[in-house]
Amino acid sequence: MKAKKRTNELDMCNGPLLGKLLRFSVPLIFSGILQLLFNSADIIVVGQFTGSDAMAAVGSTSSLNTLIVNLFLGVSAGGSVVMARFYGAQDWKDVEEVAHTSILLGFLSGTVLIFVGCFLAEPLLVLMGTPADVLDQAVLYMRIVFLGMPAMMVYDFGSGILRAVGDTKRPLLFLFCGGVINVGLNLFFVIVFHMGVAGVAIGTVLSQCTSAFLTVRCLMKSDAAYRIQLRHLRIVKDKLWYILRVGVPAGVQGAVFSISNVLIQSSVNSFGSTVVAGNTAASNIEGFVYTAMNAFYQASLNFTSQNVGAQKVERIVPILCRSLLCVVVVGAGLGSLAVLFGPQLLHIYSGDPEVISCGLDRIHVICLTYFLCGMMDVTCGSIRGLGPALTPTVVSLAGACGLRIVWIYTIFAANRTLFVLYLSYPISWLVTFAAHFVCFCLFFRRWKQRVNKTAAIEAARQPGESA
Repeated sequence: MKAKKRTNELDMCNGPLLGKLLRFSVPLIFSGILQLLFNSADIIVVGQFTGSDAMAAVGSTSSLNTLIVNLFLGVSAGGSVVMARFYGAQDWKDVEEVAHTSILLGFLSGTVLIFVGCFLAEPLLVLMGTPADVLDQAVLYMRIVFLGMPAMMVYDFGSGILRAVGDTKRPLLFLFCGGVINVGLNLFFVIVFHMGVAGVAIGTVLSQCTSAFLTVRCLMKSDAAYRIQLRHLRIVKDKLWYILRVGVPAGVQGAVFSISNVLIQSSVNSFGSTVVAGNTAASNIEGFVYTAMNAFYQASLNFTSQNVGAQKVERIVPILCRSLLCVVVVGAGLGSLAVLFGPQLLHIYSGDPEVISCGLDRIHVICLTYFLCGMMDVTCGSIRGLGPALTPTVVSLAGACGLRIVWIYTIFAANRTLFVLYLSYPISWLVTFAAHFVCFCLFFRRWKQRVNKTAAIEAARQPGESA
């Protein structure tokens, strides 16, 4: 296979780190923003042209959708880690097998999600305590959106392959094309055909199909080792196991995080549909801050994984330090802007003063402390890049999810206010970051000792071999 450097790829194993981290992360930031616009466009369009009930219906599904999808997105991240590891080691046959396994796995995962979403939508939304006046619309929206899951999964697994080799620009382009289509179709279906939540759901599905098609087409036209050939699509068992070993714990972590968010959403639902609408709008604004920070999680994950594959010990700690610096600057900066312009931003979603007031209650607590979440994620990404998959999951579940759930049933139960409910987020982020940092130091030292021991053994063998 060809191993020459390509203009869309990024050499993560040599040269200055900060500039390359930014080159990798900035397109991911815009990609994440466009991904959020898929759902935000749905909420804005139905909020402005259908009403607050429709907006609450779409928003009430977000935590549940994330809960169901996160397990499979974690597996996608596992595919990216494995791809980066083999790419850094220049094992081209393994790169090819991981690429084909990932794409097929993505399609199969999306197919499973169709049935999961369609059959479980109503009972799960009822279990969450979704307000009765928006339940039917929420079920309809969720069922239609899940019909597009194969396309969503193929895009995510395919873009994970490209991220692993440092290409974050083309996934951004593909997502932009899908985003433009999504906004246009939302407006068309809602304004012209008065289809409400069904219209925005159909627009989202069609936009995801567009992004998936462009991603697969890009991979099929590549001349690199990760080129996709449809006749070669197959599940390679050892690569599947490697991907699942890394990805399933990450997916379980994301899913359980979502369970805690579902519990919080259920608590929010108990305050009524106006609070739900305000919480929905605020959550979408926060999402733009989070996705900017998440780009540095992806950077720490992929940079660390490639350098582990190349056994570049001296670059691992600087990768973490520079990623933490970037995520603090971006998280604190954007979070402060969200607080400063909160009323204006919330007005985009709804003109109802009560909805805006409820949204501000959330923004003032979450956005000012959001950089803590970024620090937690970046450190977790560096640990996963080093190789351990189960430990960061256990730490995250205990430190963030467990603490958050305990908070809901103790502190919040005794003080049922939105402020107390939202305060569970920053406290859980800080505790989990501290635990992750300790784990990173331990795992890095252990890996460094193994690399040095292997190098010493190889050096000892060479004189005898040459003799």
